[in-house]
Amino acid sequence: RCCYVSKPDRHSRCRRLVSNACQFHFLHAQVNMPNFHLLVDAQLFVEKFEGALGKGKGRRLYAYKVMMAKKLIKFNRDFDNFKTACIPWERKIKEVESHFGSSVASYFIFLRWMYGLNLVLFGFMFGLVVIPEVLMGLPYGSIPRKTVPRSEQARAMDFSVLFDFGGYCKYSILFYGYYNNKRTIGLLKFRLPLSYLLVGFGIFGYSLMVVTRTMARNANEGGDGAEDGAFIFSWKLFTSWDYLIGNPETADNKYASITTSFKESIVDEQMNQKDENVHLRRFLRILANLLILCSLAGSGYLIYYVVRRSQDFAQMDDEELSWFDKNEVEFVMSLLGLVCPPLFETIAELEDYHPRIALKWQLGRIFALFLGNLYTFLFALFDEVQGKLEREKSIKNATEWALKEYYANYTAFHNTTELPPPHIDPADAIRGPCWETSVGIEFMRLTVSDIQVSYLTILIGDFLRAIAVRFLNYCWCWDLEAGFPSYAEFDISGNVLGLIFNQGMIWMGAFYAPGLVGINVLRLLSSMYYQCWAVMSCNVPHRRVFKASRSNNFYMGLLLLVLFLSLMPVIYTIMTLSPSFDCGPFSGKERMYDVIIETIDRDLPSFMGTIFGYVSNPGLIIPAVLLMV
Repeated sequence: RCCYVSKPDRHSRCRRLVSNACQFHFLHAQVNMPNFHLLVDAQLFVEKFEGALGKGKGRRLYAYKVMMAKKLIKFNRDFDNFKTACIPWERKIKEVESHFGSSVASYFIFLRWMYGLNLVLFGFMFGLVVIPEVLMGLPYGSIPRKTVPRSEQARAMDFSVLFDFGGYCKYSILFYGYYNNKRTIGLLKFRLPLSYLLVGFGIFGYSLMVVTRTMARNANEGGDGAEDGAFIFSWKLFTSWDYLIGNPETADNKYASITTSFKESIVDEQMNQKDENVHLRRFLRILANLLILCSLAGSGYLIYYVVRRSQDFAQMDDEELSWFDKNEVEFVMSLLGLVCPPLFETIAELEDYHPRIALKWQLGRIFALFLGNLYTFLFALFDEVQGKLEREKSIKNATEWALKEYYANYTAFHNTTELPPPHIDPADAIRGPCWETSVGIEFMRLTVSDIQVSYLTILIGDFLRAIAVRFLNYCWCWDLEAGFPSYAEFDISGNVLGLIFNQGMIWMGAFYAPGLVGINVLRLLSSMYYQCWAVMSCNVPHRRVFKASRSNNFYMGLLLLVLFLSLMPVIYTIMTLSPSFDCGPFSGKERMYDVIIETIDRDLPSFMGTIFGYVSNPGLIIPAVLLMV
């Protein structure tokens, strides 16, 4: 009826008709309830769009509201896109996921997370230890610990010496021995020794907090990668496409992502319907585990052997040693990390697990390999530290005896009690081996050699291999792409465990080499670009593409275990070993933790010392450790 009303009266007549109709049907609501609901919906519809039926201010106000609503929707969409664009490397990771599946993308997500963690740790170490020492500490050459010895100055700038972190690198802010042991430095009276120790503990505390929070957040997501609900392939077929895509490159990535998703689901479905010989499968799995245990034992013995050889080489003159003799430990550890994971993967073919389960087994085995190698290295290294401590004691005793002789002779010759300190150039001063700096140099060498081996492996094993397969395939006797050597697949387990144990070395070595965290940040930053380029240009997807777990807690669980295992050697050195007498922020103290006791006694009220005494009681510490475990 509204359509036949004249234009000026249309709006008022329409509202009156709807109002009368609603009143009429409200009276008969008990008789015909569905019609009542229809009339309510009709009235709401008219009230919502009545501005479009009006004229003057009402019509303009309605048009303004519609325009602002559309602009708000567009702003929210653009802001969401902006937030996504601000996530580092999000587009690169999505591109990798679309071609290689979520399992490979999970590695790059983990790499990005590790970069963020190390960036914060670098901020702690650089802002609270390195910068105060550079700005407020004594300059280079002022004291022996900040001066290259006279016997080493001739070769202190040689590339071979600097590359092994000797010369000027050894006596720089990169290592523990450079930092002063004065209680306060600069005009701000900054307490560097206390800051150094607290930052060392803070790195572990912050890492523990971040890892556990990430595990808790991932646990809320749940799932082990299996699909929920029925009709998986129908849902993927009819609902996978995103109709908002307007970029051809994005459309290609989405197409590849949907194809990969189908492959993942097909593998899951095939494994669910698989029928096998149970007894043969158990025998092959037991055989595979025995072979892998033999490999682990052999690698541990080899590392212990080369570390003991390196201790013998340390007693010899550097000119008698070749480059391989000096870097034998780092070379062997990097070579084992390079050779053993492919060997484990070959042996694991006997087990015929689901790819997702096989990945976890592979991660666990490489974890055992790296853990055994690292702790074998540490045990041999601490044997060397004990020898350096004995040498330091003899040098300290000889230095004290020489000073007593100097003062006695000076008093007898000049017949005076005013004894000036002996004038000795810092480059000529007698100094100990500074075992903390030696440990830091070993961790620094391990990290750098690991970077070199990883990058060369990608360059030679992936890039040059891909070039050979691509250009020699036309003139070869067999199909190089389908047969040997073919294109390389991305090694998820080896790369993930490499990241985790590299982080373990950073946690352990940062206390002895503050510059190690900065080198690791640069390594992770370059790895993201380098490995993204390599995986997109040199690798092919796995033959059996599988869906990664929606929770990365398996990676995080390994990282948490490495965190605790990395904390143990640092706590052992802080609580048990004596610091070097002539280098580092804790020189002159019996134990490193004496800095905290000194601060409590001199700077805090007396009752605080009593409270800390009760808290440090083993009866409270042991239950607290058990609770944390």
